[in-house]
Amino acid sequence: MSHIALPDPDRRIIARRDQIIADLGRLIGADQVIADEDGRRAYETDALTAYRRMPLAVVLPTSTEQVAAILRYCGEAGIKVVPRGAGTSLCGGALPAEDAVVVCISKMNRVLEIDYSARTARVQTGITNLAISEAVGKSGYFYAPDPSSQLACTLAGNLAMNSGGAHCLKYGVTTNNVMGVKMVLISGEVIEVGGAHLDAEGYDLLGLIVGSEGQFGIITEATVRIIHAAEGARPMLIGFSNSEDAGRCVSAIIGSGIIPVAIEFMDKPAIEVCESFAKAGYPLDVGALLIVEVEGSEEEIQDLLTQISEMAKPFEPRKIIISDGPVQSAKIWKGRKSAFGAIGRISDYYCMDGTIPLSRLPEVLTSISEICARHRLKVANIFHAGDGNLHPLILYEANDPEQSERAELAGAEILKLCVDVGGCLTGEHGVGIEKRDLMRVQFSDADLALQMRIKTAFDPGWLLNPAKVFPLDGREPAAAAE
Repeated sequence: MSHIALPDPDRRIIARRDQIIADLGRLIGADQVIADEDGRRAYETDALTAYRRMPLAVVLPTSTEQVAAILRYCGEAGIKVVPRGAGTSLCGGALPAEDAVVVCISKMNRVLEIDYSARTARVQTGITNLAISEAVGKSGYFYAPDPSSQLACTLAGNLAMNSGGAHCLKYGVTTNNVMGVKMVLISGEVIEVGGAHLDAEGYDLLGLIVGSEGQFGIITEATVRIIHAAEGARPMLIGFSNSEDAGRCVSAIIGSGIIPVAIEFMDKPAIEVCESFAKAGYPLDVGALLIVEVEGSEEEIQDLLTQISEMAKPFEPRKIIISDGPVQSAKIWKGRKSAFGAIGRISDYYCMDGTIPLSRLPEVLTSISEICARHRLKVANIFHAGDGNLHPLILYEANDPEQSERAELAGAEILKLCVDVGGCLTGEHGVGIEKRDLMRVQFSDADLALQMRIKTAFDPGWLLNPAKVFPLDGREPAAAAE
């Protein structure tokens, strides 16, 4: 993959590298600055591994004060900054630049305060997503967003990309579960937006910041909503002859007014790979599979699963399997949560992320297959069907430049399709560099100009997370200068 353009580095900044490293070492301690080539190489890419850039330096702050000192220095010196959590971004959102300092907040991973009466937790944003739920789990609470990478991904990255996960259908994505943040601006100023109260006064700046992909500042702390766990939960598997019938069943479930905790979709290629890896009991004689989970008391669970089974009948399910207990439930979710890794064992893949109206799901699934077939590529579909967040995995050989190009072209067509049917370019992975040049497919010049003016208000020199989100067509500097 190589069609995504990246700007040439500022050689004047690179020429000052030794001095910059020395200055950063004096600010936060030399042991928190990574300057050697081998050390920096660990940060040269994120999960979109087709693109790599060696950063100027990497810093590992341990406090908001240190982040403020770093940004103040970089802002005054005109040095670009790339925020980074765990580097699990699938869209190149944390790709560094040769003339940029990577600020990795993974050492800032403490739980600062838990208030069960208010149902909130205040944490440093280098904490992993799963660690938040683990911190409150013994008291019967959890943090709802659960992306597949939750074992490794940080809250900082979830905030940047507004990540979701399998259970976002009922509980929402990151923006629905964050109440306040502490953020450092490029000037070094520390601001607090929102807090432990339900609604903040004034403009909804929190809604603006969550999902801003590190374009406005670096979030170092967050107050998140924790939820009391339901009395019980149970998934069921519904297998269909084809993807179209599975898609119609999803629409019927949502249209009925029932809101399951999750509705996940897998097509046949994904089912086979995930079952081989996880031994979850997925039926192998079906063309598509839904994982539908409901929660509540045992009586509520039984009633909901019965209703959903009845709703599936018009679409002629070939198999319905209801979990018989916690062990089987864990296996079912292990298969889904391990899906990307399981497919990575057999093939390189390009993971897409778009959203569509649920009513268009059957036709979009058909079109995705046709697009990939036209580009002579296979595809495995795994996605959050309940909210229309698609994750087609385009299979290709990464060492073959021609196949790589075809994979990117097919991916672009799929994302354009999502927009054409009334959806959007991204659901939870963000824009990064991957979808940057497709932004004009969804947004008008006026839309983008407004977004760029907001970016400029937070970051006048456009130093934060360079070459991400906005198309590199010469209009960026003009917007920044206004």
